[in-house]
Amino acid sequence: MPSKHFSLNIGLSDYAITAYMTLLKEHPLNGSQVSRLSGIPRARAYEVLRTLKQKGIVAESSEGMYIPLPPKELIKRLRTGYEKDLDTLQALLKGNNAQAGYDYIWTIQGHAAAMEKAREMIEGALEEIYVRMYPEEGQLLDPLLKKAETEGVRVKYIAMRPASEVFELQVIHPDYETIEDSLGGRSFDLVVDHNEILGGLFITGQENRSVIYWGKNRWFVVTGRDSIRHDFFHYFLHKTYTLNQSLNPHEKSIYDLIRKDS
Repeated sequence: MPSKHFSLNIGLSDYAITAYMTLLKEHPLNGSQVSRLSGIPRARAYEVLRTLKQKGIVAESSEGMYIPLPPKELIKRLRTGYEKDLDTLQALLKGNNAQAGYDYIWTIQGHAAAMEKAREMIEGALEEIYVRMYPEEGQLLDPLLKKAETEGVRVKYIAMRPASEVFELQVIHPDYETIEDSLGGRSFDLVVDHNEILGGLFITGQENRSVIYWGKNRWFVVTGRDSIRHDFFHYFLHKTYTLNQSLNPHEKSIYDLIRKDS
């Protein structure tokens, strides 16, 4: 049995909190290892881990091996619905010297939850934002992006359909007429400060069940940022090579900036 009774009204049982804190100290672990290290009965340990996985609080790094959501992200996810006693939980986690890292990729299900995470990322941006999205998401996020731009954050924007030029560094994806149909939905990509990425596909008609990926894994961030950055070059090549048109002075200035923005 767990050695402590936490008495926290946050939608997590004592077993769940104990299992999570056990994973913070050492991960990845399977159910048997969690049981041995925590004192949770083995049968209950597997049940608790499955429940925590359903809640997005742990993930499987490989089959049957579990890793914990970083503590700051756990607090953010729980705070929305469970304000009471979170300060107590935060103190418990703060006292735990071991910390989960950001090597893993986490999932967010549903359009509303993904947009909430996007808002949080945009509001926390300090230097730059690379973004590639459709107007459906733009109407929700463009005001925040514009506010960030006015506060000195460089917003580099790929519009996935023709749109009015709202941002200083903005182009239209040249294949906008075919991409949505070929993918079966609206792609969405947001990279903030070389540090954090949110991306995936909102499947047409299933937006609230679509899975979007979030993480701070270095290579996930680097490749996502480069993907958006190279879509700027796609635009430049399409205009000069396919359409045989010259870049205007503003486009040339964008080209020079993006070219140096490695």
